[in-house]
Amino acid sequence: MDAITVEQPAQARLITAEDQEIPVSATLRYTTDDPLAVYVDFPAEAALDGEEVTWIFARSLLDQGLRAPAGHGDVQIWPYGRTRTVVEFHSPHGLALLQFPASALRRFLLRTYGVVGAGQEDLAHVVERGLGALFGGV
Repeated sequence: MDAITVEQPAQARLITAEDQEIPVSATLRYTTDDPLAVYVDFPAEAALDGEEVTWIFARSLLDQGLRAPAGHGDVQIWPYGRTRTVVEFHSPHGLALLQFPASALRRFLLRTYGVVGAGQEDLAHVVERGLGALFGGV
């Protein structure tokens, strides 16, 4: 079966250390090849080093973070007022704090659940693919 991909453009606001808000484009992405994850792709002009950046994290984290503070590692998500959601990305190079319209994230999440429902992910396929990558097809 061919993979199904859901993509949705999203506008975010990068919050700087000086509390300035810089508009940033992103693409939210989900694929049935990796049904537990969501991807957030940023274009080269949004990155410090001028190269495209992709963050990958659990779809369940996005779901939780739309309702209450969630995450305790490289990605943390929490509601900010009634209309925004903050996504905080940590890397060895620093931290990026972005505000997304909560409605855009909810719409994307609902679209992913329309493709693969929560709890309906094919975990056997995920484990098989992960082990194949780990052992190089041995």
